[in-house]
Amino acid sequence: MDPITPCLWFERQALDAVTFYTAIFPNSRVAAIHRAAVDTPGAREGEILFVEFELNGRRFQALNGGSHEEFNNAISLSVPCDEQSEVDRLWTALIEGGGRPIQCGWLKDRYGVSWQIVPKRMIALLSDPDLARRKRALEAMMTMVKLDIPQLEAAAAGRTHP
Repeated sequence: MDPITPCLWFERQALDAVTFYTAIFPNSRVAAIHRAAVDTPGAREGEILFVEFELNGRRFQALNGGSHEEFNNAISLSVPCDEQSEVDRLWTALIEGGGRPIQCGWLKDRYGVSWQIVPKRMIALLSDPDLARRKRALEAMMTMVKLDIPQLEAAAAGRTHP
């Protein structure tokens, strides 16, 4: 196991969520399914208690823990993307079936988990040595819901994107 593995607590839909996530991200899989040996708040004896899985090679757990506090934006899963097509694909896939866009590259999926779909180019623009370029890129980002690399590049350069 990894030294620290994020665990996502679901009421009873851990396997559904894991199936959804592993279908979206490459290099992903269900590593193990663990069944409850006794009745628990989220699983009766013999039902799925938790699932170990990988998203793009990173380990996670999903727990059927029963009733819980809703997920919120205090923690999110941030996904760096190389190209706009990757941003678009992940964005569309993660909001499918009841998810919703938020702002600045953030969204909530159908299970209420918060995600940041972030172009690597945005990260680079926020580190640009030119303060004016950084400021323009950040200002542009603050007006967006899904991040748009060509618009961010244009803003950083001081141009408006057609």
